Amino acid sequence: MPRHPDWPQRLAAAIEAAHTTPFAWSQHDCPTFAFDTRRALTGEDTAALWRGQYSSYRGGLRLMRRLGWPTLAAMGDALLGRPLSTTLLAQRGDIVLSSDGRGFGVCLGASAVGMAPAGLISLPLSTCTRAWRV
Repeated sequence: MPRHPDWPQRLAAAIEAAHTTPFAWSQHDCPTFAFDTRRALTGEDTAALWRGQYSSYRGGLRLMRRLGWPTLAAMGDALLGRPLSTTLLAQRGDIVLSSDGRGFGVCLGASAVGMAPAGLISLPLSTCTRAWRV
């Protein structure tokens, strides 16, 4: 799905909003943040599959398995298609997976941001292990 013409402004607005939105399982957690940012850029609401469906980390894992995704990498592949050959090809707005495989984020260039219980966190893109084009 193509990005909206004003996607850079939408990306900036999504990141700014994430700074002030508290972490909440299935509302504003790592996959919901990343896929809601994708929705802002493209209009496609993939997070509707799980938004509001769990209230804990374990609940999220159970739901993923029920949907056929044993890992976040499998979830990303199922929803976003084939990953890029290297995360270093990721561009601003693309979705990435952290090196521990436990969190989705959004590429901002040389770094990525993701949602954690402590709030929005930043990490070097080089520490991400998988990336998908948005």
